[in-house]
Amino acid sequence: MTYEIEIGRGKRGRRAYSLDDIAVVPNRRTRDPKDVSVSWQIDAYQFSMPVIAAPMDSAMSPKTAIALGRLGGLGVLDLEGLWTRYEDPQAVLDEISALEDETNSPAVTGRMQELYKAPIQPELITSRLAEIREAGVTVAGALTPQRTQEHYKTVLAAGVDIFVIRGTTVSAEHVSKDHEPLNLKQFIYELDVPVIVGGAAGYTPALHLMRTGAAGVLVGFGGGATTTTRRALGIHAPMASAISDVAAARRDYMDESGGRYVHVIADGGMGTSGDIVKAIAMGADAVMLGSALARAEEAPGKGWHWGQEAHHLELPRGDRANVGTVGPMEEVLFGPGHHTNGTSNLIGALRRSMATTGYSDLKEFQRVDVVVSPYEGN
Repeated sequence: MTYEIEIGRGKRGRRAYSLDDIAVVPNRRTRDPKDVSVSWQIDAYQFSMPVIAAPMDSAMSPKTAIALGRLGGLGVLDLEGLWTRYEDPQAVLDEISALEDETNSPAVTGRMQELYKAPIQPELITSRLAEIREAGVTVAGALTPQRTQEHYKTVLAAGVDIFVIRGTTVSAEHVSKDHEPLNLKQFIYELDVPVIVGGAAGYTPALHLMRTGAAGVLVGFGGGATTTTRRALGIHAPMASAISDVAAARRDYMDESGGRYVHVIADGGMGTSGDIVKAIAMGADAVMLGSALARAEEAPGKGWHWGQEAHHLELPRGDRANVGTVGPMEEVLFGPGHHTNGTSNLIGALRRSMATTGYSDLKEFQRVDVVVSPYEGN
């Protein structure tokens, strides 16, 4: 069965849907939200909510990673960010937050590129991860595929529990004439810690990543609040269809591997509680949040949000976005909410949606009925 549409005489394309295009449908049964479980487990690590923090300097510092861990989520530190380039990055964070309030500003982009030129210091990788470990929460750090070979031994020696390899897109078959690419399958096989890798935006690339031995696959490509990848590269993957495609790869890989389950983690465009609800409904096991956590009072960006794409030295394809501040991290996640737009009490909203549709846990909720209902402001 195909749903390809004729774009012109020489090209056809498959119709794909964003999270704004779909909605979940109530069932005949409802539940008390207190009876709903939103717990999640990957490998040996259990969490009371399916929330992973995106490794972005505007949302995650060692302190906020610890705070999220104590609240039941997983904080992931960007090991190529300011916290591993500067002994005390607070002055740099303050400067970025104080830059002119203008979207698509060459001056802002240029200054951020300069600030991120400072070299990564391996000893800071060690000390930042040690700080998180000393707090007694699960330790996770992220590198891009380009930096993984250079720094992964330092990361492992520091005692990381979960290792994240995150890029705009990550493939199991990267081809280069200039250097030997990272062999993901061999690399993951040799590690003693679970690896989450991505992003992937389709069935085939996700299936290939699952075959490398990854514990989880990040789903997304240029779908976040700060990226301009669609404008800069012409590449975009609507998240509802992407998550569903990768969930199908998970199902087929389970059959192929004799029952090995790889977690699907939606990464990108999860700005509100409704987005989280619909991502799980489409088949995600957990979500990776950036802008949603950047709105917390504790966030290093002080209401500003940016990713690695915003300071890429050669082809920046992201903006520093003003997402504002909602309240303390605990209020953002668990309420009580004071905002009607889905930016506070994210987990409470997930519980209520699951209860309203009659499901008691996340795996059950992946079976909820959905409809195509393009967003009209309600």
